Amino acid sequence: MGQLVDGVWHDGWYDTKSSGGAFKRAASGFRNWITADGSAGPSGEDGFAAESGRYHLYVSYACPWAHRALIFRALKGLEDHISFSAVHPDMGEDGWTFNAECEAATGDTLYGLPFLRDIYVKGDPDVSGRVTVPVLWDKERESVVSNESSEIIRMFNSAFDGVTGNTDDYWPEALREAIEPVNARIYDTLNNGVYKSGFATTQAAYDASVYPLFDTLDWLEARLSGSRYLMGDRITEADWRLFTTLIRFDLVYHLHFKCNRKRIIDYPNLWGYLRELYQWPGIKETVKFDHIVRHYHMSHDSVNPHRIVPINPVIDFDAPHGRS
Repeated sequence: MGQLVDGVWHDGWYDTKSSGGAFKRAASGFRNWITADGSAGPSGEDGFAAESGRYHLYVSYACPWAHRALIFRALKGLEDHISFSAVHPDMGEDGWTFNAECEAATGDTLYGLPFLRDIYVKGDPDVSGRVTVPVLWDKERESVVSNESSEIIRMFNSAFDGVTGNTDDYWPEALREAIEPVNARIYDTLNNGVYKSGFATTQAAYDASVYPLFDTLDWLEARLSGSRYLMGDRITEADWRLFTTLIRFDLVYHLHFKCNRKRIIDYPNLWGYLRELYQWPGIKETVKFDHIVRHYHMSHDSVNPHRIVPINPVIDFDAPHGRS
């Protein structure tokens, strides 16, 4: 059957025995690009032109990687152009399901299939490997365009500008060289670092992940002491990639993944920054706290075998953030 961890159904993906108790994340398998004119992107095939109504996004509200894609769909005004389906927050032996018996879970609004894996198989009957969210689906070709969130958000950032008229740019060319190392550190030590800490099965593996995680939070707190956003006075994809981890931190990662030296609310600059991003137009609608908390505690039986969902602190993300 393979292991199932936060959106992944893959033999060997959650392999801690051969890695000294350390969590390993494999690469995504579908790497095509939607472009304005359908020409090939940095990887994959050509033929995926930006067209209104052609594409569909499969997401989990619980998953931070899928959350990135939902955020960019909102930021770039793509709601009327790219439809979506949201899976149920619980993930068991069959992986992500389209059970709609949970508020905001939609079922498979395209085909009425029961499992996310059925979408992968529909696109390619010989598919093998990882079954993840997000999935960007081409309705015309009935195939997966991409399941790599970092690339999906860049497609959304620019490919559809001619369709929507929204030219907001969260990956500006002048800042790309500066954004990349920030993204890389945040991804390795924080976005993925919470998982490396939480799924570690030895003290050494946990220590090797959790200390760099809090070093990065300290670095971010200092960076934001003199800067409104990570790249200065302009919000970029680096901020939104960070946001999906920060918004989950105090409610899930602090307890569930043993990342408990400090909370985000204990960092004055990060806490104000997080509230500002949450209150950004269109963003809070992409955040489903009930899905987030339920998923992690109900789906990770290696961490929470009795599937007890904690009551959690009450956090007011709508409180004034004091940032100008």
